[in-house]
Amino acid sequence: MDPQLLNIVKILLAAVLGGLIGYERERAGHYAGIRTHMLVCVTAAFVISVFMDLFSMQSVARVAAAMFTGIGFIGAGTILFTGKTVHGLTTAASVWAVSALGIIIALGAYIEALVVSLIVILILELKFFAQLNNKKHI
Repeated sequence: MDPQLLNIVKILLAAVLGGLIGYERERAGHYAGIRTHMLVCVTAAFVISVFMDLFSMQSVARVAAAMFTGIGFIGAGTILFTGKTVHGLTTAASVWAVSALGIIIALGAYIEALVVSLIVILILELKFFAQLNNKKHI
C-alpha cells in the first residue's frame, strides 16, 4: 500500500476510535467531548505517522515521549478542584488514553487499538451502569 494512503487510513481510524471515546464523554456531559478526543487522537496518529516516514525510530520515540508530556497539560486543564472534591480525573485520563491510542494506531497496532478502544469505552461506561444500579435502590 502507498505510504501516504496508509497514513490517511491510520488518521481516519484514529478519528473514528477517538470519536467513539469522545462521544461517551460528551454524552456523559463532560467538557472534553467528541471534538477534543478526536483532535488529540488524530493529531497523535498524524504526527507519529509522518515522523515514521521521515525520521528514525529513535526520533519517533522521542516525539512520542514529548507528546505524552504535552498531553498531560491538556489533561490537567480538565481537572477541577471544588472544596474537597475533584472533578475531571477520568476525562483527563481518557484524553491521555486517546493520545496513546493515536500513537499505537500510527505504529500499526490496529487490532490492539480496537481492543483498547472497547476497553476504554467499557471502563467509562462503568459509572453509567453504577448510577443506574443506585437509582434502583432509591
